[in-house]
Amino acid sequence: MAKKELKNNRKNTGSSGSGRSGHAGRGVQNAPATEWATGLRKNIENGQVRVGIIGLGYVGLPLAIEFAKAGLRVTGIDIDVEKVKAIKAGRSYIQDVPSAEVAALVRAGRLAASDDFRVLSELDAVSICVPTPLRKTKDPDISMIMAAMKEVSGHLHPGMLIVLESTTYPGTTEEVVRPEVERQGLSVGKDVFLAFSPERVDPGNPTYHTKNTPKIIGGCTPACTTLAVSLYAKAVDRVIPVSSSQAAEMVKLLENTFRAINIGLANEVAIMCDKLGVNVWEVIDAAATKPFGFMPFYPGPGLGGHCIPIDPLYLSWKLKTLDYNARFIQLASEINTQMPHYVIDKIASALNDRRQSINGARILVAGVSYKRDVEDLRESPALDIIRLLRQRGATVTFTDPYNTSLHVESPQGDVVLRSIPLPGALAKQDCVVIVTDHRAFDYQQIVDQSSLVLDTRNATRNVTRGREKVITL
Repeated sequence: MAKKELKNNRKNTGSSGSGRSGHAGRGVQNAPATEWATGLRKNIENGQVRVGIIGLGYVGLPLAIEFAKAGLRVTGIDIDVEKVKAIKAGRSYIQDVPSAEVAALVRAGRLAASDDFRVLSELDAVSICVPTPLRKTKDPDISMIMAAMKEVSGHLHPGMLIVLESTTYPGTTEEVVRPEVERQGLSVGKDVFLAFSPERVDPGNPTYHTKNTPKIIGGCTPACTTLAVSLYAKAVDRVIPVSSSQAAEMVKLLENTFRAINIGLANEVAIMCDKLGVNVWEVIDAAATKPFGFMPFYPGPGLGGHCIPIDPLYLSWKLKTLDYNARFIQLASEINTQMPHYVIDKIASALNDRRQSINGARILVAGVSYKRDVEDLRESPALDIIRLLRQRGATVTFTDPYNTSLHVESPQGDVVLRSIPLPGALAKQDCVVIVTDHRAFDYQQIVDQSSLVLDTRNATRNVTRGREKVITL
């Protein structure tokens, strides 16, 4: 690609001045031109590029919406037939995506959905947004990435851009995805283009969403980076290229490892403060008044969500293959994983002080989502707490304004619990455990009508009456 043409391309992406410096700029500045790269770049610039999103969950659907709102033709692909039917009907199943928005884009012909991967042969670019959980052995499970790539490789064609968004260990794009592409006899960076761009979805965040959250892009070659930056700049306000796909993969893991380790520290400080007879919430709030050198993190009943409990272990696993022990990650994981057990011990101790046993106690869990004001149950610590309580013989119920039912697995047998309404059920409980601090809860009412409350989130900080009934983490 000629220098003049490349300069114009950078201008059109809207990402110049977006934090490129040092290594971050190399991928774009040296991008070579090929016939396929030139054709794809022109399709992106004139808005004729056809985009596919594999995986229509919390990451994929919002991304599809933003590309479609930017005027591109988008096809969402998912093996879940119900999700496909919902989108075709103009109905959203993601809290952060309004159904009216989906319906408008479907009517305009900008958004389509399919469970047939043959549509890939008609697309110019595809983003892979499938889940990457951990196995029971705590090893990465990239089977869904591999399944998606098998479908992509079966419909691969020259001039196609593939962007992996699923969180994974550094090296996945180069070591796993690229060979699958090149097995088809196509050259990455010349015939087809491959990049990694970590998702940064925060469900329920009222301020930051897909469009205004900066997007990191790392391509396998300079040309791959250039084209991926051009595409995402159509839908995202700020796009930041880095020097490689490995660097982009590492960015995501650093972000969530940072949070996991600091939450682990906060959780251990909570345990230490409990032994010292000091209020951990008061300590953290006071420390947070320091205007430099301190960032507050807060303890809780355990980690939840699609990233923090899982992503650092992807990095730890990768480092084990390089004969390195990621000690901070392992220690934080150990502390955070034990927090549900710590909560159970606090409940048992509080009941014991009242001459009651946890065995046979009636316990209500208030809030089961992994975070405040969302319906997302992924990796929620409430699931472990309920399971552990049932193992100890407690009769457990729950209430949550965002979840009407809950499937609980346990050695005693799987059960489906139904959310019960408040406030009527409060007086019947031996203990109410606040696990998720939804704003919809009336915490003064919960305290007024309960005999004992264990608050794992400091949700009752403003409660004035009945403080003697409240135990904090």
